[in-house]
Amino acid sequence: MSMNEERNEEIEIDLKELFYVLLGKIWIIILVTALGLGIAAGYTMAFVRPVYSSTSLLWVVSKSTSITSLTDLQVGSSLTQDYQVFITSRPVVDKVIEELELDMTYEEFVRNVSVNNPTNTRFIYITVNNHDAYMAKIIVDKLADVSAERMGEIMETAPPNIADYGNIPEHQTSPSVTKNALLGAILGFILSVGCIIILHLMNDAIQTTEDVEKYLGINTLGLIPLEEGASKRATRGHDKDAARLRRERKKARRKQKAAAARKGDE
Repeated sequence: MSMNEERNEEIEIDLKELFYVLLGKIWIIILVTALGLGIAAGYTMAFVRPVYSSTSLLWVVSKSTSITSLTDLQVGSSLTQDYQVFITSRPVVDKVIEELELDMTYEEFVRNVSVNNPTNTRFIYITVNNHDAYMAKIIVDKLADVSAERMGEIMETAPPNIADYGNIPEHQTSPSVTKNALLGAILGFILSVGCIIILHLMNDAIQTTEDVEKYLGINTLGLIPLEEGASKRATRGHDKDAARLRRERKKARRKQKAAAARKGDE
């Protein structure tokens, strides 16, 4: 037997055996999975602050006319891209922070703002996230007003029309208790299954007649049933025998490796 073949035999994993091991510990897996679900859901509800979102809508026009021409539409579409950048510019954001007396920096404000322009349209959606539902509406409305006013002044065009102001959100945008609870359950399941498999693979104790035949290559002739009164003594004796068998098993492996090495050198 070569060293590669011996190494392959040592890392061989019996999937059927692992399945029955996991099946025998199914109550532990269920318990840890339920525990992970409960911890994740409880932590989310108790410690994670909810976030609310409110959205205002701008409509970009190139100039004030009674009849919209094709040129106006093309110019308006090109201006839309510029307006998206302009909405989160520092002069606009600083003015909103100053007028609302917000306790946040420019960077903190911008992280809670998203600007979106649907393809082939002249509409701009401004969304503001905040831990307070009412403040989310107040901030997004003020941002829409200030940005529209500044756009008309700086670009010397008709300012965008505010098609719709934000509303007071009734439901939080994040976090999702259901999603976090599901992630916690998945994590608990993976951890429980992984720990059970690792402990099983690391356990080299001889426990059954199949283990004796599998690891030592010795056929068992029979089993001697234990009397009830001798069970405790037998348990202590079993531990000593298991330790002795493990030592013999390691010694046999060392001999096989040495023999294989000598055969390879020859």
